[in-house]
Amino acid sequence: MPYEVFARKWRPQIFEEVIGQEHITGTLKNALVSDRLAHAYLFSGTRGVGKTSVARIFAKALNCRDRQEGNPCNKCNLCIEITNGSSVDVQEIDGASNRGIDEIRNLRENIRYLPSSGTYRIYIIDEVHMLTLPAFNALLKTLEEPPEHVKFMFATTEPHKIPVTILSRCQRFDFKRIPLIKIEEQIKRIVQKEGIKISDTSISILSREAEGSMRDAESLLDQVVSFAGPNVEDEQIMEVLGIIDRALIYKTSQAIIDGNSKLCLDIIDEIYNYGYEIKEFYREIMVQFRNLIVSLVSQDPSQTMDLPDNELKETKRQAKEAGLERLLQSLNFLINREVDLRYTNNPRIALEAILLKLSGLKEYLSFDELIKKIEDIEKRLSKSTQIVHNKNLETTVVKEKYPDKKTFPDDGKKWSEFLRYLNTKNKAMANVLKKWKSYALTPDSLELPYGEGSFTGGYFEDPEHSEQLIAYAQNFFQSNFKVVFIKQNEPKDLNKSSKEDRLPSQVKDIIDVFEGRIESLD
Repeated sequence: MPYEVFARKWRPQIFEEVIGQEHITGTLKNALVSDRLAHAYLFSGTRGVGKTSVARIFAKALNCRDRQEGNPCNKCNLCIEITNGSSVDVQEIDGASNRGIDEIRNLRENIRYLPSSGTYRIYIIDEVHMLTLPAFNALLKTLEEPPEHVKFMFATTEPHKIPVTILSRCQRFDFKRIPLIKIEEQIKRIVQKEGIKISDTSISILSREAEGSMRDAESLLDQVVSFAGPNVEDEQIMEVLGIIDRALIYKTSQAIIDGNSKLCLDIIDEIYNYGYEIKEFYREIMVQFRNLIVSLVSQDPSQTMDLPDNELKETKRQAKEAGLERLLQSLNFLINREVDLRYTNNPRIALEAILLKLSGLKEYLSFDELIKKIEDIEKRLSKSTQIVHNKNLETTVVKEKYPDKKTFPDDGKKWSEFLRYLNTKNKAMANVLKKWKSYALTPDSLELPYGEGSFTGGYFEDPEHSEQLIAYAQNFFQSNFKVVFIKQNEPKDLNKSSKEDRLPSQVKDIIDVFEGRIESLD
């Protein structure tokens, strides 16, 4: 007996076996039970989601004399003939190779004949959008008033190419991409029945590569088993399918967030030597930064992104460390430079230049943030700074006229190291902190006092900035402690005579935030 590929062997034979299209199969079953049948149906959707399979099941149910609750029995001669493709009453036509007006004229001649054994003559036209405009026009009249014994079922991946005159005469059903979790469940059922040993990680990789197509997932599984046999290792998945290791994607995004240019070059060298497609790798990086952004702004990232739990957790961690502004900046840069990679003759060099520039980008203030800062400055010039309490930042107000300066036991060396670390992560934040007068580190908290009315103190009233500081501090000091701000007053030092010391405190704070310098006071 010849070998049958998984995609054909596991093709659904009843409506309940169709994965992820319950909104369509339920409607068709109800139509069969209630005998509310249209004369033409249009099934649209991406590849491998069950359009033709549903059309065949529906065709069998229409002609089956022993259907049960809308499903065909799959045992009678009519069902078996349709399943085998040998039925005279059910004809499948490829719209790509039978797209001319002559073929449609022949079809119009044949529909006059009554069915030989079933109730209906059924025409399933796949990729119907490939028909020419004259062919559509020839089909129009027949489609509008077909004989009672004729049913049309059209399948297409591009419904927008079908004339509206045809669309208006069909009942349209839009097939969805199949969710990742349902593809994984089906693949697990197949490997269990087929006696294939494969890890859940490999199944997740196959399912994700299918991009919502069950047929693609089954074909990929077939390809892997043909190479590896019944015992499939994770490394063989990457080798056979040329899939980029997800760990390498996360390693790249982390290197970009950390500003590690050397690691970016090492990763590019690794993917080039392994034979990965450079442009495909670039596409995966863009998707990765999109996922990082979605994990921050979406209320339920697990529903928005098809990612396993371990990857979802790492995505949230990286996103929180980078911050929304940095991620938006990076994704926008990747989008704008994609054209450079697309048309270059040397994609490796282009990718190196892009990632080096991306990892070297310093955090900047966007136009919206700049306007916001200016408005904030205006408010602060008219009233004293108010400390805003939020759930992530514990703020303490300490009334001291002239407090003693607190330092670390190592005489400030640890603080300097933290500022250097922070400068690699968030230069604007490092510039805000470097001018602060005192600091103290206890076993469970980091105290950061600042002067009353200081504009820089307001920088951390933004919840995103405060959360980033907490994440950076906890990561650097390797301790799950709180960040505490202490509000205090300090006397002016009248002995200072530098240009900046002669400026009002609000002006000096503005210079710190926007990384400016004094050219002249004249």
